[in-house]
Amino acid sequence: MSKKYLVIINNEKITKDENNFYCENIDIKSISENLNENFNVTLIARESKKINRIRKINLLNIKALPNIFLFLLSLFGTFKKDKTIYLIISITPYTFFSYILLLIFRKKKYVYLRSNGHEEYKAIFGFVGPIIYDFMFKVVTFNSSIISCQERLFKKGKSHLVFPSELNYAWIKNTVSPKLDKPRLLYIGRLKIEKGIFSLMNILNQVNLDFTLSIIGGEEKNLNTKYKESKKYKFYPIQNETNLLINFYDNSNIFILPSFTEAHPKVVDESLARLRPVIIFDDIKHIIHNRKGVFVSQRNEQSLFEMVDFIMKNYITIQENMRQNKLPTKKDFIAEMSNILNQS
Repeated sequence: MSKKYLVIINNEKITKDENNFYCENIDIKSISENLNENFNVTLIARESKKINRIRKINLLNIKALPNIFLFLLSLFGTFKKDKTIYLIISITPYTFFSYILLLIFRKKKYVYLRSNGHEEYKAIFGFVGPIIYDFMFKVVTFNSSIISCQERLFKKGKSHLVFPSELNYAWIKNTVSPKLDKPRLLYIGRLKIEKGIFSLMNILNQVNLDFTLSIIGGEEKNLNTKYKESKKYKFYPIQNETNLLINFYDNSNIFILPSFTEAHPKVVDESLARLRPVIIFDDIKHIIHNRKGVFVSQRNEQSLFEMVDFIMKNYITIQENMRQNKLPTKKDFIAEMSNILNQS
């Protein structure tokens, strides 16, 4: 049986180097490559001149466009294949106008919601942000099949719920005991306001605590000099190899996710798989579900200090409870996505 055609439309920026394409976001690489096993995938994204993106996308059909006009023209060019399925990842101006084009030509379309755009736009643009996003959200979700990784992103019962994951056997084998001499904190993610990393470092600067914070994936040029010169903060480039990433979890003893908004952050499951407790702030306490080992702090120095102190003093017991977690795997996630898209 021949595979169906699937066009993935997203707002991520991709760099072309000779005949190879690179991105920063692991989601785009992982989803497009793995769905290509069940579909003939074409990936449409924005072009970036930035050259230090390290995640090579192993996909034959990739289109990286420098502006919205060429972006939509490239999308239009895919219409010649009948019964093509379209997967829009996240709602942005680029994907909004893509949706309008798909609507006009009556194409089968799915929208994958990975995070709460209302909250992200508020963190970035202030009070006007949610108004802009809400307009795009209502239009794009009006006549689309919705896939979401959190029930709160769309009305319960009116969307397909999936559980994104990058976990495989490598993540759960050979777990190692951590050093517990002091809090060895870990953050993996971008240096963006909405990710809360600047808020976290401001709080940590006020805490009377002997700690280190390893930051994976950030660019030091975006930081204040006082952070770059502090011995408490260690900065590392984004990691492409699973084993290297696992080593960072293993060399820490607490993972901290300071985001203002999240839906189903995969880094939480990664940390739990390596038996490292997780601290989040109450902005995103909805992500816990029934997972053991995730602790909620208020966004202030006293609450964070007390939570770190509690975890360090009860570490062994917390780890034993964490062994009861049943975590989603990449194989399960791709199977769920494929089954949904094959319903068309």
